[in-house]
Amino acid sequence: MLFFRLFLVLTIAIPLRAQVDPQNIQIARDQWGVPHIFAPTDAEVAYGLAWASAEDDFLTMQKQLLPAKGLMGQVFGKQGAQLDVIVHLLGARKTTRERYTTDLSPDFRKILEAYADGLNAYAARHPKEVLHRKLFPVDGQDLIPSYMLGLALLSQIDEPLGAIFSGRMGQEVNQERGSNAAAVAPHKTTTGETFLLANSHQPLEGLYSWYEAHVCSEEGWNMLGANFPGGVSLFLGTNPYLGWAHTVNYPDFTDIYKLKMHPERKLTYRFDGKWLELQPDFYKARIRLLGFLPVGKKQKFYQSKYGITFETPNGFFALRTVANQTIKAPEQWYRMNKAQNWDEFRAALDLQGITCTNIVYADREGHIYHLGNGLLPKRDPNYDWSGILPGDTSATLWENDFYPVDQLVQVLDPPSGYVYNCNHTPFRSTAPEDNPDTTAIPPHMGYKRPNDLTNRGARFQALMQQYDQVSYEDFKRIKYDQAYEQPMVAVPWFEPIFHLNPDDYPDIQEQIRLLRDWDRVADANSEAAATAILAYYHLESALKSGQSMLEPGTLPEKELAEALRFAQEHFVKHFGQPTVRLGKLQQHRRGDISLPMGGGPDVLAAVRSELQKDGRLRPVSGDSYIQFVRYSEEGVQIESINAYGASARPDSPHYTDQMQRFTSQELKPMTLDKEAVLNGAVRIYHPE
Repeated sequence: MLFFRLFLVLTIAIPLRAQVDPQNIQIARDQWGVPHIFAPTDAEVAYGLAWASAEDDFLTMQKQLLPAKGLMGQVFGKQGAQLDVIVHLLGARKTTRERYTTDLSPDFRKILEAYADGLNAYAARHPKEVLHRKLFPVDGQDLIPSYMLGLALLSQIDEPLGAIFSGRMGQEVNQERGSNAAAVAPHKTTTGETFLLANSHQPLEGLYSWYEAHVCSEEGWNMLGANFPGGVSLFLGTNPYLGWAHTVNYPDFTDIYKLKMHPERKLTYRFDGKWLELQPDFYKARIRLLGFLPVGKKQKFYQSKYGITFETPNGFFALRTVANQTIKAPEQWYRMNKAQNWDEFRAALDLQGITCTNIVYADREGHIYHLGNGLLPKRDPNYDWSGILPGDTSATLWENDFYPVDQLVQVLDPPSGYVYNCNHTPFRSTAPEDNPDTTAIPPHMGYKRPNDLTNRGARFQALMQQYDQVSYEDFKRIKYDQAYEQPMVAVPWFEPIFHLNPDDYPDIQEQIRLLRDWDRVADANSEAAATAILAYYHLESALKSGQSMLEPGTLPEKELAEALRFAQEHFVKHFGQPTVRLGKLQQHRRGDISLPMGGGPDVLAAVRSELQKDGRLRPVSGDSYIQFVRYSEEGVQIESINAYGASARPDSPHYTDQMQRFTSQELKPMTLDKEAVLNGAVRIYHPE
């Protein structure tokens, strides 16, 4: 073991480049442990961001990097190997090698290399924390595949992959991933300020969870917000001039093709009247056996004209996605970080490296903007792109020709004074009179239809329409709303559960009456909310697992009644009574802290929970990092909160110190002002 650690230190330390002097970098920790990184140059700030992020969550950073080197399976077994395989299917490493010096600017490559140096320096000085001896050192190119993987997962590539292997191609996929974002123009606010809400719903911890930081250089980079640990800049937040938020969206990012195979010649398919051979693209996924012994399992894939191709019992299918068509996402986020006005921000969008997710924008000049963002190919309108496509013609093979940003669904400075998105259709992104024109967008772009709404989207619109002008406190109350619309707009199949006749089901009369009288608010003190949410999870689990042969739109009363019966029996078993308050059932937990939590799936104060062994629900995703921003001529005011704290290390005082405020819907003040940060800092130091 001692030899391994010495070997690790040497192999990591030797390739380090002397680009950055850590003594030029200040890391100031505020009372919440949030790192504020100050340095003369952007590259030095990137180095400091890598170091500070590793101090707080080196484990998750390595989980981001391991698939980029095909090592995830060796550390985390079969589940980890799935990410290794997806990176291979995307061709992420190959594409990065081919385009690194041509598609990324020289100044941004310096940022990548400096960030990699910061990671290497931390790994070299903390070898006991390194998960795999071949992971470090990393360089700038090693950082890119994690972006491609993340964007592929955000664009739901796991759904078509699962469809291919399970044989359920053509079925509608589950699209529940969530987020909220909103901006309000000065003429719509009572104070004449511009408001921005960034409220992305991600896992509360681990991969793709939010990490808050502040980066500030003397070259104009001054941004406070959040990224996923391992990001070289911030993915959302604000600088002194402008800010933005993201929400997951659902245009058509991925296509599936069925190849026409030769009746006699193996691995031969027809394309434009010619017979072509599939090219082997095998991959050996290495996983650990018995916790330590790596073994390899060869995965048989192929390459066709369409890209990665799979042999299944139903034939050969190819998959083509936009997520691996560019490596520019990290540079686009960096340029957005540094933009100082609308024109510079708009120019950053033209990089089109961020291949999915909506963008909601606001600035101190009063501009607000919603973009149904995506890298969307120009497809032949003669085909139905919503289903399985014929894989024998170049007519269905879209090439590197995508709709420019100005042809995507968007709204800039609507007269109504607000824009928003809650993962619903981009055609309902502002007041009804200002919404985008649906007839101007080709159907094959795959945007959600105008009537596709989430409960959050419906609630936000209903609440905003109550105000001629919105105060800051009003804006916060809207975001923290816990109500469901009546009737249920997003899951209409669940609405009949509120209208069951208690006389028909004597054993669950109390549960039925609770729901019939419920105000539809998922308040922590509500017993009806606990019953409804637990019943919903039960039905959802049965439908997803295949235990029920029913479709959501055809659920009969007996299935709904059985869900209420399950909830009642669960309460009796674990709490000794037929009903409990939501806050007793749903507890925000980490370490020794366990706090009552309101909210539920698809309310604006969103919570997605999982059942624990003691019968309680523990939130695992939904509201996580939340940032409110107010812009005026005088400057910017910021408040934020994170689900747990700034650190993922159990021995840190900042592992749980934001939990009480988080569950109480309270925020903490933050600032971009360097002098104020340094004056109030608890600790100021340099990377080692």
